Amino acid sequence: MTTQQAKPALQTGQMSAVAIADNFSDLHPPFSTLQAMAESNRCLYCYDAPCVTACPTSIDIPSFIRKISTGNPDGAAKTILSANIMGGTCARACPTEVLCEQACVRNVAEDEAVEIGSLQRYAVDHLMARNLPHPFKRAEATGKKIAVIGAGPAGLSCAHRAAMLGHDVTVFEAKPKPGGLNEYGLAAYKMTNDFAQREVEFLLGIGGITIEYGKALGRDIALADVKSSFDAVFVGVGLGATNNLGLAGEAASGVDDAIDFIENLRQASDKSTLPVGNSVVVIGGGNTAIDAAVQAKRLGADEVTLVYRRGPEHMSATEFEQELAKINGVIVRYWAKPVEIKANGRLMGMVFEKTALDASGKLVGTGETFEVKTDQVLKAIGQKIKTDDLAGMEISGGKIVVDDTYQTTAPGIFAGGDCIKSGEDLTVQSVEDGKCAAIAIDAFLKTA
Repeated sequence: MTTQQAKPALQTGQMSAVAIADNFSDLHPPFSTLQAMAESNRCLYCYDAPCVTACPTSIDIPSFIRKISTGNPDGAAKTILSANIMGGTCARACPTEVLCEQACVRNVAEDEAVEIGSLQRYAVDHLMARNLPHPFKRAEATGKKIAVIGAGPAGLSCAHRAAMLGHDVTVFEAKPKPGGLNEYGLAAYKMTNDFAQREVEFLLGIGGITIEYGKALGRDIALADVKSSFDAVFVGVGLGATNNLGLAGEAASGVDDAIDFIENLRQASDKSTLPVGNSVVVIGGGNTAIDAAVQAKRLGADEVTLVYRRGPEHMSATEFEQELAKINGVIVRYWAKPVEIKANGRLMGMVFEKTALDASGKLVGTGETFEVKTDQVLKAIGQKIKTDDLAGMEISGGKIVVDDTYQTTAPGIFAGGDCIKSGEDLTVQSVEDGKCAAIAIDAFLKTA
């Protein structure tokens, strides 16, 4: 009789390299020209179009779709990029089903919205593929210098608009590559073919922007020094720290932050070399939790269980994302919270307590527990700002306080993106913050 050997906790090779490569191919394949023409002709070109209002960057959606339908995709792209310089990423990663496409009047007439995201991607990809000169020109040089801290969506958007307005911009980035969430934090099947880097290269085509890598705020650069060397500063540091479960054993091998798991996956040249558990538990209810769960399954995990403390209607992940998880075989368990990590040298399992809402609507434990055997736990229970690097700025509710012009309580220092409270923590909102902050900084410098 042959004794069956226990599988190691995390392992590679559970799928072939070819199968994994296929699993991480484009989630939404791009439109062909024929498809784009047909879909663009479904748009009713509404006056006071609700889709424009639903877009955080206020892209003139009817106008760009009209240009596609008349055979002018480059003109369409310029309309998109004039409002959202990262329109290519947003076309891939935006939850359009709860933004522009939810507002589409076709939902009423035909119960099916115009595929605005796919049309936006078609136009922007068409322009970028042609390697034309950058579509926007810089204004006359102002002689002013702006520092941008963080090369994520907010920082890059601010840098691009500030450069357009004639300022010289230096971006300080902690990591070795630019892009922030677009490069390190989105699911690989949403950002294929190194698109995040190609988009940054395109964005830098405006000129006047320098990026210094390996410069983290508080570690390599001090805010006071930056402020004294530049005419204005924009802080777009995102949310650099993660929340903890607060349970004993959280430091056990196999218990990781979901954002680290996703980052490693995004940076791997060969995803078949990445280890993954046989039985993976993901804790959380947002898009990061969904991204981690689906990718663990697509890497070859036998079983992936996503556990959320409330019901599906309370998850910040959209219905589309929740459905994507189920389609990929992720087991979703609602109304349960983690109460114990079981580890004995190695991770063995997690114990959860069932939850419910009491008469006052407060979430409480019911006392009933269950255990999930697991060899890998991925935590996606939220992120928070690193406040120790931001002395001099008021922080409230875990966010930097800014006024209507994106200026913090420290004069001459502006902020935007996930580190402020301006809307949902989405790439498209960060792009809008960066753009508007750059315009506000320009006005500030003219009166300073």
